Amino acid sequence: MAENTARELGLNLTILDEPKPGKSNALNRGLKHIKTDLFITLDADTLLHRQAIRFIVARMLSSPPDVCAVAGHVLVRNSRQSLITRMQEWDYFIGIASIKRMQGLYQGTLVAQGAFSLYKTEKVREVGGWPDMIGEDIVLTWRLFEKGCRVYFEPLAVAFTQAPDKLKSFQLQRSRWARGMIEGLKTTPPWIQKNPFAIFMSALDYLIVFVDFFYTLAWIPGLILAFFGKYYIVGIYTLLVVPLNLIVLMIMASYQRWVFDALNLHVRRNRIGFFLYFLFYQMIHSPISLLGYFQELFGAERKWK
Repeated sequence: MAENTARELGLNLTILDEPKPGKSNALNRGLKHIKTDLFITLDADTLLHRQAIRFIVARMLSSPPDVCAVAGHVLVRNSRQSLITRMQEWDYFIGIASIKRMQGLYQGTLVAQGAFSLYKTEKVREVGGWPDMIGEDIVLTWRLFEKGCRVYFEPLAVAFTQAPDKLKSFQLQRSRWARGMIEGLKTTPPWIQKNPFAIFMSALDYLIVFVDFFYTLAWIPGLILAFFGKYYIVGIYTLLVVPLNLIVLMIMASYQRWVFDALNLHVRRNRIGFFLYFLFYQMIHSPISLLGYFQELFGAERKWK
């Protein structure tokens, strides 16, 4: 299929075969054959907006010399497939994008995700390419930080990815992401970074571990006890957090809409997904992340499917 498309468009296409399993091995094989100053990584299940490459390259070319990578803006394309994908649409649209936007203000986007990012070829080669780890894109990004590089985020460089449509596949993906974050903290901890913004932003990941731990082992049990009238941990006044959280989500969503307006896209109505995301997403996500932390702590077998 790729060969036929390249032939129709008159493109010079090279297809490489990597017999050794593992995403890092495939990426490093490709890295050896790159002859351009810049390159893009893209997952097989990810589709680019027609202007995505123009915006992500423009961001790199207009950035200071120490910017070595630009993370694209990844959104969900199969949001109508199941309740899990409906919730993930809002996670990508509000949660992940808002975090990257906030990190971008500190000039230290923490992950140039493998699903869609632009890199400077020589800088990636300087750090040895992608490590054989479950969070290879996280560790690569933090090794770039260690070399004094910065990573930007381009919100207008939009790509749409295939999100997990079942709870099991979602659990595997997010536990991998959690393990990848721990791998990054172990191999390139904040205190060895050179950029003060990278030190600050990566150190916040320790707080994420604490939040997931507390949410899973204290908040959720407290909520269950409160349902039976036992307000030992969660009380009536805790409900005041609900409207405050809703206001914050609505503000973040309004900021995200300008991206769609700028690209002449439309935000699809997904009220059910928003309701589930607002009330239940963290209850699902934090225990899964905690599972990933323990898997990395005890060296459990790595699984992608």
